[in-house]
Order: sequence, then structure tokens, then C-alpha cells
Amino acid sequence: MDKVDIIIPAYKPDQKFVTLIGRLEHQSVPVGQIIVMNTEQKYFDRLLYGASYQKDYHNIVVKHISKREFDHGRTRNRGVKYSNADYFIMMTQDALPADEYMVEKLLEPIRSGKAAVAYARQMPHEESSFVEKFTRSFNYPEQSCIKTKDDLETLGIKTFFCSNVCAAYNRKIFDELGGFVKHTIFNEDMIYAAKAVEVGYGIAYAADARVYHSHNYTNKEQFHRNFDLGVSQADHPEVFAGYPSESEGIRLVRQTIAYLKEQGQKREIPHVICQSGFKYMGYLLGKNYRKIPKKLVVALSSNKEYWGQDNLIKAGSRIDATKGYGRSEQEIADRTVR
Repeated sequence: MDKVDIIIPAYKPDQKFVTLIGRLEHQSVPVGQIIVMNTEQKYFDRLLYGASYQKDYHNIVVKHISKREFDHGRTRNRGVKYSNADYFIMMTQDALPADEYMVEKLLEPIRSGKAAVAYARQMPHEESSFVEKFTRSFNYPEQSCIKTKDDLETLGIKTFFCSNVCAAYNRKIFDELGGFVKHTIFNEDMIYAAKAVEVGYGIAYAADARVYHSHNYTNKEQFHRNFDLGVSQADHPEVFAGYPSESEGIRLVRQTIAYLKEQGQKREIPHVICQSGFKYMGYLLGKNYRKIPKKLVVALSSNKEYWGQDNLIKAGSRIDATKGYGRSEQEIADRTVR
């Protein structure tokens, strides 16, 4: 039988992470290794202090890195290197499988040869706001689909929309395409999906593979997240320049307002308009970050460490991964082997 591993980047994990591990252990398709790429060991140890998780879950592999080492692409690539499975699933620490069939349903379009990657449907938690619930249904509808190069004209940027909150990959194709981009502030999943589409592979949206994942972000948080989104698009014009996302954002705002009117929630409309302004301002500044002083760029970004990583790698200093700066013993060992 084909093997499948799960790879989870983690930072300051909480009880949701413990619940996630428990649900992954009870899937209809058995999971091989659960590889946790944890940022800063002290937070992981604090959560599981006194717990015998290595006894209870013998298939967990935990690798610790420092905060400055974390990169959305490079860290995930390192996680993949610890796996020898035919398929692997990328997840985030706060995504919870809705049932025991998540892995099975996520793998179906990949095993059939129809897609290089398949991403799951994200459903809102009960406590989510009206706006967040609609946003999830907008981005993750009930109908599955497979998107290919032929859909670029009609779907535009949505053709290579994909989310590593929960997404399965064919390892052979992943290696063939060179994995995730090695240094990126955001969007490593969409950049990979665009590369797969370009060479003729399909991107599957598996609506039957369901996870609970949602956030009620503040205006400030939305601003910082969309600033990083703009940065990633500015850094990868080969992917995003020909398929601007502004029109999709406008469509979301219009449909959200219409939904709130239908639901008798007109009082939420000013909030939607205000938050949309914060999102657009962040996105626009991010796309033009090269025109902004470096100190201000760092202040506007939600990923402060990203902006110092180039200097860190060049410095090559030996440091303690538990203290949140420098490079870990594993990276030093990797460099020595090379």
C-alpha cells in the first residue's frame, strides 16, 4: 500500500494541536509519520510538559528550529526530506479534521493521477463571525473540482489557488518540480501550484476532505497579513503579474455585502467595508514594498524575521535554536555535509 506522511509546521502550539494529532491517528487511511517542524523548542516542551506523547504516538517525529530560521518554503522542504512516503500532506497546527475520512478523500484525486496536489475544504468554527463564515464558503465551496491550464482564461488566479492549511502532494511530482520556493514570505502553496499548472498538472479541490479552520482577524491583523501577501506577489511576478487578484477581492466584498443583506445582518456591512480598506491598503503597500524604507517594511510585515534571514544565512554563526535566533544544529550539520 502507498504510504502517506503528515508534515506540520508548529509555533507556540496549543490544545488544538493535541486534538489534531489525536484525530490524525484515527483516519480511515493509516498515517505513517507525523513530522512536526517546530519553531522554538521551549514552547513545544511547555505544552507537552509531563506528557508521554512519544509513547502514545510512536509515529511522531519532532524537529526543532529557531524562529529566525523559519521560512514558509524552506522549512516545509526540510520537513519533506524527513519523509520517504509516496504522498505527504501539509497541515497547519490549527486545522482540525472534520472526520476520519479527511486523508482518504484528500488522496483520491492524486492517486487517480488527475492532480499533482489536492487541497481540503476549510469550514468555519461555530464561533466564527458571519463574515468569516461567508468568506470560507466563498473560497471553499461544496463542489469539488480539478483545475488545469485550460482554466486560466476563465478562472484566472483561482486556477492555482491552493492552501497548505491542508493539502496533499504527490512526492514524485514534488521532487520533479523542485519542491516549494526556498525563500518566501507567503504563498509557497500557490507558487508551487502555479508551477505544476504551467507544466500540465492539475490542481484538485477536494471538497469531501474537510477541516475546521477559521480566524476572526482584527483590522490590524488583516493589514499585516495582506501586506505580506502583496510582498509575495511582488517577489513572484512570473506567477502573479498576469493574473491580478484585485478583481477577485472586489467580487468577495460585493458578495459578502449581498449575503449580509440577505441574512438581515446589515449592521455588519460597515465593518466589512472598513476591513476591506485595511486589507487593500496592506496589499497595495506590500506590492510596492521596494519603495518603502526597510525599517517601515519590517514594521508593516507580520513576519519580522523574514527580513533578516538573508544576512543570517550569510553570517553562518553558530547559535542556540531554543532562544529564537540564529541557526540550529541541524542546519549546521546540513551545511557541513554539503
